[in-house]
Amino acid sequence: MKKKETSSIIRLLEIMNELREKCPWDREQTIDSLKTLTVEESYELLDAINDKDYNEMKNELGDLLLHIVFYSKIASEKSKFNFNDVVETLIKKLIDRHPHVFDTKKIISKKEVEKNWEKIKLREGKKSILSGVPKTLPALIKSERIQDKVSKAGFKWNSLNDSKNKIKEEFNELNIEIKKNSFNEIEEEFGDLMFSLVNYGNLLGINSENALEKANKKFIERFTRLETLIKKEKIEIDELKQVKLLEYWKKIK
Repeated sequence: MKKKETSSIIRLLEIMNELREKCPWDREQTIDSLKTLTVEESYELLDAINDKDYNEMKNELGDLLLHIVFYSKIASEKSKFNFNDVVETLIKKLIDRHPHVFDTKKIISKKEVEKNWEKIKLREGKKSILSGVPKTLPALIKSERIQDKVSKAGFKWNSLNDSKNKIKEEFNELNIEIKKNSFNEIEEEFGDLMFSLVNYGNLLGINSENALEKANKKFIERFTRLETLIKKEKIEIDELKQVKLLEYWKKIK
């Protein structure tokens, strides 16, 4: 690490110490009060990444770093760990999980790296390949992570056609439950259908979260143009019948 980088980190830790001592807001924060803010900062970083806004990415990464320093400071006050412990733990983990780089120096493929990564984590005491999937992840991202992890262990459909057939099967089962009009079963089958679609996306090399977000953005952009078009004609959108709304929608598309 360069001298300037080291001094910047030291200065950051010094500022954190000062804030905890002198700022009433910073002084009263706890790990529980910070956690929702951390989630918010993470999503703000995702927005910057999706927009390819590197300046904003720099700002948001700084905000996340602040949270890491903040949690470490609070933990150090309770004699649990400090920022240096966090860094040392990370260093050890990176070295242990990359033996092909730091130990054997053996050239291996990306696929082998991913397979070894999961094996090493199990040796570290993880009870299951899926133990590392956070419980609080949003459901769609969680499906992505679950299927990514099990597929690396060899548990996956052999072909796009097999996955497509599974989607058809789940769709048929959903329709059966819709006819029975049982909400709990309908909800369960709808979830199974979504899970199957995520799997199909994975086989296509598509991240379902990213794909859905692009669809969200596209819809928002089109609907905003729809609203603008209707306003130009001095019409209230809720006064239009569905057939007329669809005509406007086709114009926009």
